Amino acid sequence: MKRLYIISTILIIIGTVAGISYFIFRDVAAKIPDNISLITMNEEEYTFGKADKKLKLVEFMYTHCPDICPTTTQKMNLLKKDLQKEGVYGKDIQFITITFDPYRDTPEVLKKYMEMFGIENDGNWIMLTADPKNYEKDRQEIKKIADTFQFQYRDPGNGLYIHTSFTYLLDENNKFIKKFPMGENFNKDEVFEKIMNEI
Repeated sequence: MKRLYIISTILIIIGTVAGISYFIFRDVAAKIPDNISLITMNEEEYTFGKADKKLKLVEFMYTHCPDICPTTTQKMNLLKKDLQKEGVYGKDIQFITITFDPYRDTPEVLKKYMEMFGIENDGNWIMLTADPKNYEKDRQEIKKIADTFQFQYRDPGNGLYIHTSFTYLLDENNKFIKKFPMGENFNKDEVFEKIMNEI
């Protein structure tokens, strides 16, 4: 009986370690495919493989979100000011916001969203959506990016999406470094420290 208990315990430990290792490896290996292209708030093509060789803080959101998305954007805006003081924002890191509601979040809507938060349209914070001319293809591209980081979202039918709540720090080659909580749990000081350590 004691031997069976020891074997069972060992198997549980091995299973747990294997499961944790899988998720760690999955995150570490996550990278946005180079050939994915979307359209910016300025209606310009943005291809990840041709993007600036800078760190990127990626936020997934939709502009009709009532709480967690605008809270995250606001906290990222405060983080941006801290990074500007250090002289690294735009030079070593840029912010990328990707809407998962491209039908409503057109380039014009994203520009208004930026204006509402006082975000300068200077090329250092890029908002991405689907090109209306290639809507279905680009909608699938957005899903591919989200799937890369296991970011999930779903419209239950009322336009208020249920979604994962993480932002993602990527390296110069769009590869995963670390994820951070969204909304009230987004700790700008923790994110700032991680960014500065990576630069």
